[in-house]
Amino acid sequence: MSSLKGKIAVVAGGTRGAGRGIAVKLGEAGATVYVTGRTTTNKQSPMGRKETIEETAELVTNAGGIGIPVRVDHTIESDVISLFDRIKQEQGRLDILVNDIWGGDPLTEWGKPIGEHDLDKGLKIQKQAVQSHIITAHYSIPLLIENKSGLIIEITDGVDYSPRGNFYYSLAKISNIHMAQVLNSGKIRNKKLEFREKCDEV
Repeated sequence: MSSLKGKIAVVAGGTRGAGRGIAVKLGEAGATVYVTGRTTTNKQSPMGRKETIEETAELVTNAGGIGIPVRVDHTIESDVISLFDRIKQEQGRLDILVNDIWGGDPLTEWGKPIGEHDLDKGLKIQKQAVQSHIITAHYSIPLLIENKSGLIIEITDGVDYSPRGNFYYSLAKISNIHMAQVLNSGKIRNKKLEFREKCDEV
């Protein structure tokens, strides 16, 4: 990876797993990384996992970057607005958004057809894994446009539209694929500025 010193990144859903790994690699390249998620040293998310955003931020810093933990529930619009307002105030720019929000592990009922899967859990998966991505991308775009360049990375689990063994899980992951494709093919217009987002599958 080329040097990202001076670049500002957000890893949304960087508490654990792929998000944590990506955040650390961005740190290795010298980036300042805002690590967001719901589990902190003081409060655990419904995922019931022990990893925290503070731990990830520390790993980023130890890797050579600057890790900044910010508790954000990306399904809550005001939380997301506050995040990007803070980044604008503190950094004045945004270069990279990694959209890795999930939270669906305790909600996915594997092996159950759509009619037997708990509907409330299925709809919560869509809120946590699709709506959250849309909200986060939406509020990141003005900062990316101001910077006149940037990258939005959508994290999912493949590049095709084949079923993935559970209707609600599959719908969420395919939605993220489609979101990346649409962002990659479209242009965002803001008065005099035409900004093309680059979106990659990781």
